[in-house]
Amino acid sequence: MTRIEVRKPGLSTTVQDGGRSGYYHLGIPPSGALDQYSLTCANALVGNPDGAAALEIVYMGPELVFTGPATLAVAGATIAPKVNGSAVPGWESFDVAEGDVLSFDYLKAGARAYLAVSGGIDVPEKLGSRATYALGALGGLDGRPLAEGDVLPVGSGTGRAGLVVPEDLRPSLAKDVEVRVVMGLYDHRLTDRGRTTFLDTTWTLTPVADRIGFRYTGGELETVDREPPFGAGQDPSNIVDSPYPIGSIQVPGGVEPIVLHRDAVSGGGYMMVATVISGDLDVVAQSAPRTRTRFVAVDLETALSLRAERKDRLARMHSALER
Repeated sequence: MTRIEVRKPGLSTTVQDGGRSGYYHLGIPPSGALDQYSLTCANALVGNPDGAAALEIVYMGPELVFTGPATLAVAGATIAPKVNGSAVPGWESFDVAEGDVLSFDYLKAGARAYLAVSGGIDVPEKLGSRATYALGALGGLDGRPLAEGDVLPVGSGTGRAGLVVPEDLRPSLAKDVEVRVVMGLYDHRLTDRGRTTFLDTTWTLTPVADRIGFRYTGGELETVDREPPFGAGQDPSNIVDSPYPIGSIQVPGGVEPIVLHRDAVSGGGYMMVATVISGDLDVVAQSAPRTRTRFVAVDLETALSLRAERKDRLARMHSALER
């Protein structure tokens, strides 16, 4: 059985899959790949199921040694993979042999890359998923990012080198992005001016951007004057506790909006002024610090239409790889 030996772990490399569903009401978030589209592409390139466990690589890649043959693919951020020091393409499947060393060049665009291995990363499932939830020390490899000296088992499976995701089916990884949102659940706490500021401001992503949340700076939102209800705090953004949808945007103090992502807590006492549509969570995931972001309001009908477009895009990707 092929294993992966971790010579260098990278900045923050974790085992992630399609996510852990069904436990959010208990305070356990879905986790899984922040960029689900890139994970699916990487898995498809090596012949794995869409949600198979892979490695999520953040900003700086690891150095890995393979104890046997495998087919690999890297999708997502532009961080060129190298086999024994020689560059190989991203978004394309390639083979490695026993003793080969996989490393990565410097990050050029995006924030998170996904390394899929034929057969998948075969760590034990926890609550039906192999995804790492580091805040709760759950899943992945001992519930934490990879460390030097770790060994990862690989499942049985075969892939084929030379499969390529077409250019038009890859994300743009721009430094100026639009993120589409459905307003609510608490946007009524904003004045008209506050709502306009939220949608008209070009927000800049701060270095506080991880699997729990992405914090932005650039403006201040005006809120409606009120007498805080019993159970809420004095901060104008405080509410009586409420569940947080994945992708919801809270704005503590009316400044620095925070997009909650796949490792976020399940509820709390801050108003949610909008929620990022499911497909654009991938856009947020690929945002590096200083990415300029505009939040664009869409209605629910448009959000559902965009979800259908994303599903069609995935179908076209799979079709392209089957030729």
